[in-house]
Amino acid sequence: MIQPIQDGAIHATVERVAEANLPTEMGVFRIIGYRSLTSDEEFVALVKGELRPDRPSLVRIHSQCLTGDVFHSIKCDCGRQLSRAMEMVAHEGHGAIIYQHQEGRGIGILNKIRAYALQDQGADTIEANLRLGLEVDSRDYTQCAEILQDLGLNQIRLMSNNPEKLSALREAGFHIIERVPIESKPYEPAVNYLRTKKEKMGHLLSIV
Repeated sequence: MIQPIQDGAIHATVERVAEANLPTEMGVFRIIGYRSLTSDEEFVALVKGELRPDRPSLVRIHSQCLTGDVFHSIKCDCGRQLSRAMEMVAHEGHGAIIYQHQEGRGIGILNKIRAYALQDQGADTIEANLRLGLEVDSRDYTQCAEILQDLGLNQIRLMSNNPEKLSALREAGFHIIERVPIESKPYEPAVNYLRTKKEKMGHLLSIV
């Protein structure tokens, strides 16, 4: 359960550790590092422009996907979503992307590879997790909400297809002004994966 934000008062379980400029192919961002005070998780926020509580800004919470973000896997759409989110924030001139280290919907990279092996044998992404005795999605967005508050945000245009993220930030007290779809035509290996997320997890997808 995420604690609602009331007059800026929320028990802090993350701390801001460091920040610097980060030039990218999409422009210059401010990169800010956060550390959890309750676990060993670390977070990164990519920030563009001035963030104000009285102005809606683009926001994305992006869960780490080593295979997609770094190795450019076409088994999912994660890497393309991250690139598109950065492009959109750069074009808008203000916004934030929170990068959380909860690989594979929270199961970690090694279990994700095990799940991939089961998918190679015909299981879908949900069935694979369950066969491994893992939760379908164990991610938690509480500390992401704290980071967004620390950045001074209140009104959000959320770049997401995941209704759980919408619910989590509303529960935290943010005003979701708009859900901004973030989709691209999938490569063939990702079609069944995305269809499973739409049909079994309720993701708001229009392209599969």
